[in-house]
Amino acid sequence: MSKTILVIGTFDTKDDELGYLIGKIKAEGGNVLTMDVSVLGDTSQPIDVSKHDVAAAVGETIDGLIALGEEGEAFEKMSAGAAATTLKLYKEGRFDGMIALGGTMGTDLALDCAQALPIGVPKYIVSTVAGSPLIGAERMAADVQFILWAGGLYGLNPLCKSSLSQAAGAVLGAARAVEPPAFDRPMIGMTSLGSSCLKYMKRLHPDLTARGYDIAVFHTTGMGGMAFERLAAEGAFACVMDFSLQELVNVLHGSLVSAGADRLTGAGRSGTPQMVAPGASDILDLAGWQEIPARFTDRPFHQHNRLIKNVAFNAEEREALAMSIIDRLAAATGPTEYFLPLHGIEEWDKPGEPAHDPEGLAAFVSASKAAANGRVQMTELDCHINDMAFCEAVLAKLDAWVAEGIVTKGVTS
Repeated sequence: MSKTILVIGTFDTKDDELGYLIGKIKAEGGNVLTMDVSVLGDTSQPIDVSKHDVAAAVGETIDGLIALGEEGEAFEKMSAGAAATTLKLYKEGRFDGMIALGGTMGTDLALDCAQALPIGVPKYIVSTVAGSPLIGAERMAADVQFILWAGGLYGLNPLCKSSLSQAAGAVLGAARAVEPPAFDRPMIGMTSLGSSCLKYMKRLHPDLTARGYDIAVFHTTGMGGMAFERLAAEGAFACVMDFSLQELVNVLHGSLVSAGADRLTGAGRSGTPQMVAPGASDILDLAGWQEIPARFTDRPFHQHNRLIKNVAFNAEEREALAMSIIDRLAAATGPTEYFLPLHGIEEWDKPGEPAHDPEGLAAFVSASKAAANGRVQMTELDCHINDMAFCEAVLAKLDAWVAEGIVTKGVTS
C-alpha cells in the first residue's frame, strides 16, 4: 500500500504550508515527490524536481522568465512546463497521485497539471478559489477534486492545517483505494438531465448492458458535459449518445451553467461514432441565485431546485440553435446520426406542461431540416424523445453500426 504523491507548489512563498502537507502525507505512510514551480525565490528544503527543471521542459530558463517582466506570462510558461513534467513523471511511474496548493496563480497552474494526467489518477487541488466561477469548465480535468483552502492565503494557522491535513489524507487514501477504469468492455458515453425531464437513460441502460457495453451517463449541468466532452475528444468511447444538449444552449446565451465553448465537438474531433438528439434544448439553465435576464421575464419558468432554474426559448431563438447544432455536427470527422423527435424534446414541453410550445417546436424542426439538408444525416422520428419509439430507433441504429463495423461489438460473458 506504499504510494507516492507528487506535491506541486511554489516552495519559495508556501514553504511552510507545503512542508506541513508533506509531513502529514509521510506520517500516514505515504511517499512524496516534490515539484517546485516558483519563479522568483529559492527554496529552503531539497526539491526533487526544481523550478529550473520545470522551465527547461518548455525550452525556457528561470532567468529568461524573470526577464519577461510580466508575472502572468512567466507563470503561464511555468504552467506549460509543469504540465509536461507531470505527465513525464507519471509515464515513468514516479508517482501515484498528485496534489497542488495555490491561490489564483497556483490554481491556474495546477489545473493544467491535472488535465495532463489520464482519468483514474488521483488529482487534488487545494485552492483559495475552489468552487469559484473564476474556474471555467474547460479548465477542469474530468475527475479532478477540489478542496477549499480556508484561511490558506499566507502562513500556517489552525484553519489552514485543518484543510491541509484533510487534503493529505484524501490524496493518499485515493491513491490507495482508486480503481482506474479498465476499459475491458467498450463504453458508451451518454448525456442526460435525469429521469424527470429525459427518460431514455433508464430505458436504454439495460438493453445496452445486455449488448455487452459499459454505459457512462453524464449529467448535463455544466461539469458533467465538460467531463463528457473531454473524454469524447480523447476517444474514450466506442460510441456517443449525446441526447441532452441544453449545455450548448447555455454557452450560446452566456449562462454560468456551462460545459465550455467546445460542447458538441469532442466526439466529432476524435472521429467517434455519435448519435445526437436535441434533448432539453428548448430551455436555458440559470443558477438558482441568478436574476432572470429581462429578455426572459415573460417566458415560461421552472424552478428545479435552489441550485438551478430554467426559462423557455421562443421560436426565433430555437431556429438559431437548430443551425448551431447542425454546424457543429457537420464538422464531425466520424459517423454522425441526428435524431429529431417531431413531438417534443423534454417532459415539460408536453401538452399541459409549462414549456409546451407547438409553434416553437415547429420552428425548430423546420430550421433543423433546412440546416441539415445535404450536410448531416438526420432521422425524423414520429414520437416524443421520452417515448419508447425513440429508444427503439437508437438501438436499431447501434445494431446497424455494429453490423457494419462502425461501432465495436460489445463484450458479453
